[in-house]
Amino acid sequence: MRRPAERGGGAGAATPAPRDPIPREIWILVGAAFVIAVGFGIVSPVLPAYARSFDVGVAAASVIVSAFAFFRLVFAPAGGFLVGRLGERPVYLTGLLVVSVSSFATAFAQSYGQLLLFRGLGGVGSTMFTISAMALLVRLAPPRARGRVSSAYGSAFLVGGMVGPLIGGLLAGWGLRAPFVVYGVALLLAAAVVAVGLGGARLRPAPDRATHPTMRVKEAWGSPVYRAVLVSGAANGWTNFGVRMAVLPLLAIAVLDRPWVAGAVLAVGAVGTAATLQFSGRMADRVGRRPLVITGLLVMGVSMGLLGMATVLPTTAGLVVLLGLSVVSGIGAGLVNPAQQAAVADVVGHERNGGPVLSGFQMAQDGGAIVGPILIGVVADALGFRAAFLVTGLVCVVGVLPWLRAPEPLTLQDDGPRS
Repeated sequence: MRRPAERGGGAGAATPAPRDPIPREIWILVGAAFVIAVGFGIVSPVLPAYARSFDVGVAAASVIVSAFAFFRLVFAPAGGFLVGRLGERPVYLTGLLVVSVSSFATAFAQSYGQLLLFRGLGGVGSTMFTISAMALLVRLAPPRARGRVSSAYGSAFLVGGMVGPLIGGLLAGWGLRAPFVVYGVALLLAAAVVAVGLGGARLRPAPDRATHPTMRVKEAWGSPVYRAVLVSGAANGWTNFGVRMAVLPLLAIAVLDRPWVAGAVLAVGAVGTAATLQFSGRMADRVGRRPLVITGLLVMGVSMGLLGMATVLPTTAGLVVLLGLSVVSGIGAGLVNPAQQAAVADVVGHERNGGPVLSGFQMAQDGGAIVGPILIGVVADALGFRAAFLVTGLVCVVGVLPWLRAPEPLTLQDDGPRS
């Protein structure tokens, strides 16, 4: 069994070991991820205003935004079961079609209740294609390229998420319903490309390969790596998908009451993540998953924990600190995400169907993203932003603890034990 330090030979090795190429099918998934992210970004800026157009308050409009994530969380176990029972490709395509239909229906909703229902159904479809895409990446990615694959996939979502809101703002000039129609069409195009590109025999197991049963969560739970991934995934969801998106913009407005500040803070964080993803995937494949997860969580923890200090500094200094720490926290996220996803793939292995295991990981992240902003919002109301972001930093540190005793996932062999 080769360990990360042994790859490429010893001190006398003349050349490093060649990198495993990324299969064509994965690039198709990466392209589809970009289209999906652009579409999601197109509707994100207009969704709250669209909800308010049904004569509801701010709280009700916020529920529309949260409904998508809530349905993702609730349907995740069923999504994992479907992947294990039907296979990745049909569940992926069905998920895209469900979200597309949901988007078209949302565009033509006639009441707030219909909007809530249609948007929630989109979360069901989102869970289906998210879990099945993760399962396909696990199965198709070479073991020594999983970090690079996770980085490429994450970059596609990140860049698409940055481009989408710009397009959505332009489309809003045609009316608040137009972005949802465009999103629905984009998903149909993505489904068509995936249906053709992922229809080959390479997606099916080789005839001479022994059939392995689906890996269940109970089996994966026996691995300290999987237990560590669930904890760090919840911390990552809490911080990056929850507090960063919902509470950080409010902190930015408190520092400098200008509408552009909230967007700038999120943008510079995304730039930090995007820049880090360009090399963090390769690092995860060379030095291991564990060092990057630990380092990334600590970087996130320190930077997020100090963000609240921006409220007690003079305005200019507070803004500089806010933007600087946002970049640093984005760098931490760029270290954590590809290494963490590659670690889940290491636990499952490419010969097993890991739908339930992957759905468990997805639930951990979604759960953190839903619970985090609520609890941190309560802390902010009671004790202020300094305490709220300090608690977020401590959550990141808690995410590190199980990794201190977990083995390096990169040393796990696909045909070996995973405990």
